[in-house]
Amino acid sequence: MRDDRGATRALQKGSTMFRKLLVVSAVLLTAACGSSPTDTAAPPASAGAPAANAFPVTVEHKYGSTTVKAEPKRIVLVGLTEQDSLLALGIVPVGVTEWLKKYEGAINPWAKDKLNGAPLPTVLVDQNGPQFEKIASLRPDLIIGLYSGLTQEAYDTLTKIAPTVAQPKQYNDYGIPWQETTKTVGKLVGKPAEAEKLVADAEARIAKARQDNPKFADATGLMATMWEGYFVYGSQDPRSRILTSLGFKLPEKLDEVIGDKFGASISKERVDLLDQSTIIWLAATAQEGRTALDGDPLYASLKVAKEKRDILLDESTDVGSAASFISVLSLPILLDALVPQLAKSVG
Repeated sequence: MRDDRGATRALQKGSTMFRKLLVVSAVLLTAACGSSPTDTAAPPASAGAPAANAFPVTVEHKYGSTTVKAEPKRIVLVGLTEQDSLLALGIVPVGVTEWLKKYEGAINPWAKDKLNGAPLPTVLVDQNGPQFEKIASLRPDLIIGLYSGLTQEAYDTLTKIAPTVAQPKQYNDYGIPWQETTKTVGKLVGKPAEAEKLVADAEARIAKARQDNPKFADATGLMATMWEGYFVYGSQDPRSRILTSLGFKLPEKLDEVIGDKFGASISKERVDLLDQSTIIWLAATAQEGRTALDGDPLYASLKVAKEKRDILLDESTDVGSAASFISVLSLPILLDALVPQLAKSVG
């Protein structure tokens, strides 16, 4: 019998390439026509002019480098947290990618006053990749995906719509620190000095909390959640960096267990990772989280559980949201709520 597998694979490959070409063609046609209802929307709000000689500016990232030649007026975000950096700089994006799925326009409560009366941005959804046609319909002149996991293929398609800045290559996907997000966004919009000041002010607040709580430096800590068992966040995750910036040390072999990801579910054999000076649990609700933890004999046998040094953050609250959506604007609400609990836990 004749073997047609080679021919079948060739046909499948050709079909896949054809579908990709259709997507790209639709994207380019949408961008060129500009027939979206967003054409009549009010321009995004922007406070203050860019610094003199701010452009052109070039930013390196995982897939090369991108040059922004002039002040961007219509910014679309395919990263999940960059809106806070833009809003802190007085700029409202025309499109944002939804993550928490809790707040109107994907603008969080700690950032809402930064809108200054501007209309809410269009909300995008990332389901196995960006919504290319919807992004094109917004007619962006800059696309930003710093806190993201953009693939090369998605990046290549986005660049056909507008200059695109992907996640940095020196960090894991979804691993960029909030400081770098703020500074990079500041460069891209021509406000590097303002961004630097935002970062310095937020870091001063963290330094004050660390100074006021010297016991943090002698303690170990961990961030975790109850997803597919016990899911722990690694050293390159923004949640873990909050702990280390306050002086806590992470478990020694944490990244050995996780690998090159921002976090991972651990086996029951590695539940010892949870037994730290303190552990912060992100739970759907505090009551559900406590019930689940108390009902697990393995976890209940750990010293951190017996001595009640674990902390539960309710993800249904703004503080719980801020614990995941870590940005220059969310830090104050998170620190105000978390630092006293940490002090009590290790004290």
